[in-house]
Amino acid sequence: MMQKPHTAPQDSINLTKYPASTPSGQSELQAAAPTPAADEPPRPSVRVVAFKLLSATFAFFIAGINDGSLGTLIPYILRAYQIHTGQIAILYTSGFVGWLLAALLGGYPKLHLGTGGTLVLGAALQIVAYTLRFWKPPFGLFCTTFFFAALRTAFQDSQANTFVSTVKTAHRWLGVIHASYGVGCLVGPLIAAAIAPSSPDHWTWFYFFPLGLSVANLFLVAASFRNEVRLPRLLSRKPEEIGEVNPRKAWPEMKLTLRNKTVWLLGVFFFFHLGAAITAGGWLVEYLVTVRKNKLSEVGYVPSGMYGGLAVGRLLLAEPTFRLGERRMLLIYSALCLVLQIVFWKVKNLISSAITVSLMGFFLGPFFATGISTATKILPVEIHATALGT
Repeated sequence: MMQKPHTAPQDSINLTKYPASTPSGQSELQAAAPTPAADEPPRPSVRVVAFKLLSATFAFFIAGINDGSLGTLIPYILRAYQIHTGQIAILYTSGFVGWLLAALLGGYPKLHLGTGGTLVLGAALQIVAYTLRFWKPPFGLFCTTFFFAALRTAFQDSQANTFVSTVKTAHRWLGVIHASYGVGCLVGPLIAAAIAPSSPDHWTWFYFFPLGLSVANLFLVAASFRNEVRLPRLLSRKPEEIGEVNPRKAWPEMKLTLRNKTVWLLGVFFFFHLGAAITAGGWLVEYLVTVRKNKLSEVGYVPSGMYGGLAVGRLLLAEPTFRLGERRMLLIYSALCLVLQIVFWKVKNLISSAITVSLMGFFLGPFFATGISTATKILPVEIHATALGT
């Protein structure tokens, strides 16, 4: 019998239906098809993200040293410059002007310099502030340094908060970086209370300590966010690169931010929270000396208790606040702080006062990080940097 010629089954592969391979070994269809990496930006490695988180944490730590040390140093400022307590308000006013300018600038620094460039600018302003402080300048110039310090904090905090809010489990990392601020507020009064009483005429030597840390901060942010610094592109003057920077984009972004009612509500929330916390920490030592008649050498460390509680609260209460409901928990914390404030007023004992303000700091701890976390969830992504800086 004659056998029928062998025919390939219907599902066999016919190579003639497929395009020839390219010299690289890929088919023409494979070569023409876009790769996932071309469609999506590459995700940063865990090491890069960790480096940036470390940088953000360190930046907040130095900000805490700056804010926390002022309360301990106010009595020395009053005596060194022979001014009264009302004139101390000039320091806070100078800081307010710095924050106001940063808010008015909105997204312009980031637009022109990038996230990394804005962080580097903030670190440089920090060095300027401390360089002008350590040699006891005239009071007017000393007040001006608080403008530079506030501008620095606004630039660095807004960019750091925006970055950390994009990280997985952002509420935890926000708690960490804001806890580092509390640790800085804890360390600042301890160092200031150790240096100032030992040499009252040279209390400004304390600022050598944050100055050295600020130099380290400058190198750290420059290294960790080096790929997000836009300044070299501007200096290159290449039209295709300069075209990426359009100043007209910043003002519409600012208008969009100001028209958002949620931004104003969050602003009121931070206004009262920071007003209460900074005022309590800043005037605590002078109050205990002038009103309660305690010795200055004995009460210089009391603000460290408050800020230590702040740091612990931001670490330990972040998760319960997130899981049990942020609104409910912040209302409970507010009620507890009100009770503790009344106890502080009524019980005029130094040990009791120190314990009370420490507990107040503990319950105040989650407020700031919770506010930032909530803002990043309910505000449009395109105004995050401007809104968090405002």
